Amino acid sequence: MTSNSYTQPQHQDTYSGNGGSVTIQPSSVSGEICAPASKSSMQRACAASLVRKGESIIHNPGISNDDKAALRVIQALGATVNQQDGALKITSKGINPVSNKVNCGESGLGIRMFAPLVAMSRQPMTIVGEGSLLTRPMDFFDEVLPQLGVQIASNNGKLPIQLQGPLQPKDITIDGSLSSQFLTGLLMAYAAADAQHATINVIDLKSKPYVDLTLKVMKDFHLNVPENNNYESFEFKAQTEANTSTVNYTVEGDWSGGAFLLVAGAIAGNIIVKGLDINSTQADKAILGALVECGCKLSIQADQIEIGPAPLKAFQFDATDCPDLFPPLVALASYCNGKTVIEGVHRLTHKESNRALTLQDEFGKMGVQIDLQDNIMVVQGGNGVKGATVHSRHDHRIAMACAVAALKATGGTTIEEAGAVSKSYPNFYEHIQSIGAVCSVVG
Repeated sequence: MTSNSYTQPQHQDTYSGNGGSVTIQPSSVSGEICAPASKSSMQRACAASLVRKGESIIHNPGISNDDKAALRVIQALGATVNQQDGALKITSKGINPVSNKVNCGESGLGIRMFAPLVAMSRQPMTIVGEGSLLTRPMDFFDEVLPQLGVQIASNNGKLPIQLQGPLQPKDITIDGSLSSQFLTGLLMAYAAADAQHATINVIDLKSKPYVDLTLKVMKDFHLNVPENNNYESFEFKAQTEANTSTVNYTVEGDWSGGAFLLVAGAIAGNIIVKGLDINSTQADKAILGALVECGCKLSIQADQIEIGPAPLKAFQFDATDCPDLFPPLVALASYCNGKTVIEGVHRLTHKESNRALTLQDEFGKMGVQIDLQDNIMVVQGGNGVKGATVHSRHDHRIAMACAVAALKATGGTTIEEAGAVSKSYPNFYEHIQSIGAVCSVVG
């Protein structure tokens, strides 16, 4: 068994950074492919391994930019990370910062989950970020953390944020309508603070499946898991004696990235997708419902999903609890005859881009009409998709949606700033190439 000091993995990827362009020609896909590691699972595992005092081993660790950012954060907060036979061994004595600054990169989950953990520190701390994260609202922390004894100063509700704790668990009521990720951070922080007889009340919680994932990860890492009262309150009670044995945690396959692979199969050829747990609590597993309703060839088995094209029909889908599915759903709907209706547009404003408008603009360039009606998106499908020059808007999911839609377009499609996929799925283009997509780097 080998173990050595951890350095960020260097993925040999032709499409590095956020720049560069990729051209995708009309292609047929076939063969087998394995979904990437889930960054939702990986980042939560990083946080849980920091909170838990002791040794944790993470198997199938993710390699996305967001995953790398999470590892940097827990190291700044005192955890040690070592490579061990393809896994990561994380050792923690709790939150003991070795730096007064943490960088969450461009990760929305990262900033929302780690800020309450950073606030556990008695020393002044600064949280910074990069790219689109600098424009995303952080007013939640300004409103909530002072109620928990934390001094905070933000840049008018944006990064950077200065914090000084320690955070003190109390009964509190929060708004869950913008994102469940804020709740995830508080749940982790209350566990880190050994909260007892403290309740987090939540109004209008969105993305409940992601809260299920948080609670499952907390349980897997032997943290104090609160009682879930119908997602309206989470009650921490006295914890039983801590389990000090080594935790072994395997990061799930990613339904968010896997959704693009599944849509590629429904559009462009018969493929087998492996590595997705059909019993997962990940919200984006809901893609299966849209695939069933649109009428593609689909066989869901315990260890793999077989999928292929068939005459596709329009569908209706509520993406309120899984807003990250909008981009692959739009790519799918573009090839479905009729008007596909997707609900949940209000959840798209504060993503890496305003995804509702971005999808409308970029797919409009490909000849697909998208209408926005308050909280509803209507995709006029079945009229053909044409090759065009589109832009990722520095949004990983927009880049992947355009790439998948390009597989059966008339003519080639060039995606500018194609390297945005590195945020969640660095080897996306290599993976679709492995099943037959014709991709080439342009400049």
